[in-house]
Amino acid sequence: MDLEKRPDQPAPQTDLRASDADRDRTADILREALAEGRLTADEHAERIDGVYRAKTHAELEPLVRDLPGAHNQRRPAASSPAPNRPTAVPAVADENLVAVFSTSARKGRWRVGRRTHAYAVFGNIEIDLSEAIFEYQQVVIKAVSVFGNVEVRVPENISLRGSGGGVLGNFEVDTLDSADPDAPVVYVDGIAVLGNIEAKPKRGKRLRDLHDRMRKHLDG
Repeated sequence: MDLEKRPDQPAPQTDLRASDADRDRTADILREALAEGRLTADEHAERIDGVYRAKTHAELEPLVRDLPGAHNQRRPAASSPAPNRPTAVPAVADENLVAVFSTSARKGRWRVGRRTHAYAVFGNIEIDLSEAIFEYQQVVIKAVSVFGNVEVRVPENISLRGSGGGVLGNFEVDTLDSADPDAPVVYVDGIAVLGNIEAKPKRGKRLRDLHDRMRKHLDG
């Protein structure tokens, strides 16, 4: 029997259009490869740029073909959420901020999604939440900095958590604990390779209409 015609074998998907989730999974594989020393910073920068330009699976596949993470993806076992970790936050990013030899910023009056990915490769990214509109209580910012800089600023009266590290770089998150149980919680996860990631409160900036925002979201 011709194996290529077996009914249980899926059809090739290389011609399918790539989704944001597909691009995020590929970027995760590249990030792990960089942390493990499988890619140099320059190689990572080139491939990350290709990830967010890719339109199809065929364009994504060559970027991780030589990396074990592309062939050994494992499903995490079901377990209880770890302390101080967000729950019910999707892996798919609502917004991707990419700065490759450039700058990118999100500030002013803008609606914060549940998940934002920030990739600074020889570039600078500014994420200012001090005047943002929070529609979700749990917000995740996933940051990767390679010879770059990612700065996150939050209002003083929300909660802020961080998990990550640096490889010859700096990862710094100033923990905040809001006295208001309804206040948003911002989680910053990331890795800084010869770069900088920091998340701090913006002095003098506070959410004044927090309860109205959260109530409107829950009622909706």
